[in-house]
Amino acid sequence: MTTQRGNFLKNYGSILLLLLGIVIGSIIGGFFPGIVVWLKPLGDIFLNLLFAAVIPLLFFAIASAVANIDGSQKLGRIISTMIAVFLSTVLIAAVLTIVALWFFPVEAPQASQEVAEEVLRGNPNDTWGDKLVRFVTVDEFYKLLSRENMLAFVIFSFLVGISAMRSGEVGAPFRKFLSSGNEVMKQLLILIMKVAPIGLGAYFAYQVGTIGPELFGFYAKPLGLYYILGLFYFIVFFSLYAYVAGGRQGITKYWKNNIMPSATAISTCSSIATMPTNLAAASKMGIPASVANVVIPLGTTLHKDGSSMSSIVKIYVAFVLIGWDFFDPMTLIMALGITVLVSIVAGGIPNGGYIGEMLMISVYGLPTEAIPAVMIIGTLVDPMATLLNATGDSVAAMLVSRFGLKRKRLNTDDAG
Repeated sequence: MTTQRGNFLKNYGSILLLLLGIVIGSIIGGFFPGIVVWLKPLGDIFLNLLFAAVIPLLFFAIASAVANIDGSQKLGRIISTMIAVFLSTVLIAAVLTIVALWFFPVEAPQASQEVAEEVLRGNPNDTWGDKLVRFVTVDEFYKLLSRENMLAFVIFSFLVGISAMRSGEVGAPFRKFLSSGNEVMKQLLILIMKVAPIGLGAYFAYQVGTIGPELFGFYAKPLGLYYILGLFYFIVFFSLYAYVAGGRQGITKYWKNNIMPSATAISTCSSIATMPTNLAAASKMGIPASVANVVIPLGTTLHKDGSSMSSIVKIYVAFVLIGWDFFDPMTLIMALGITVLVSIVAGGIPNGGYIGEMLMISVYGLPTEAIPAVMIIGTLVDPMATLLNATGDSVAAMLVSRFGLKRKRLNTDDAG
């Protein structure tokens, strides 16, 4: 019993502390609104620390991941099929979420829309081409270090990683430097996140004190929608994917052997911790080891249907809070691109969802007032997101087996 309690606190302790900070902040904001102006600087300090860390963290995480790709993992058709499956399912999850938000919109507290006046939307005379160039490139190196040019920085980091990978033995010291820097920046993020309960609690106190208790009703609807939609996607779409991979027999195999990975994902709130049970289940599902041993470990980092759905919800919530039109076509296209980037970037970083949120805020040029809202949403949807992220890897491996290995359906002879 003591061991179970210890494991629970270990897996959910940071979430519980963050929720405690938010609750205390809400009480202070609701009953003592006169002092919230003194608390807001604590939230600003926390957010500034995150913004300062996000640039080097993204660089080392992306560049080291690309630079250290093992040539033995380049398995031709399996890898190309895996990429297609990962992208397809992540985008399907994102589009489904957009459709759900269209039919079940959320109204923002009126006071929150005042922050929209503080945001500059850029030069209205810019052409579409000008905006595209500004999003993906900069004309001076130092501009890459600004979070206002985050997308260009991400592309640059990928290119550095590819260059380091292609440099052979000569580039080995640089690849080692990237890996070492990645570990150092992970530890820095862990340190910063230790003060998250104080920082977000202070910011939430300010929001409640200035916007009012109606803020709670605002959060309830997107959270409820995410959990209902997530459960629907988990049952219906994972069954559909399993059917495409192996017909009715594929559905039976998947759900019969997905109980343990699902329980592990919910109890640990970690995709990485679920990987061993996913690998064990994959064998029983009839997924060849040559596929499972590549797709599931890489999927733990690169394939996140739950994070894709939560990214869309968080972007929507931020836009609603500041009074912007989320359903503008360019906004939706960028949102889909961001979900793919978040799925890749967030996987190998502790609290990586927060880095995804920083990326989202920076790409859209959203005001800092939107950050606490998306971080709170991200924290509260974490159990369902982890369930979808982790168990989606095994059904993705089933699809890769179906389309990547001579286009044969899974059969009973594969099991074992």
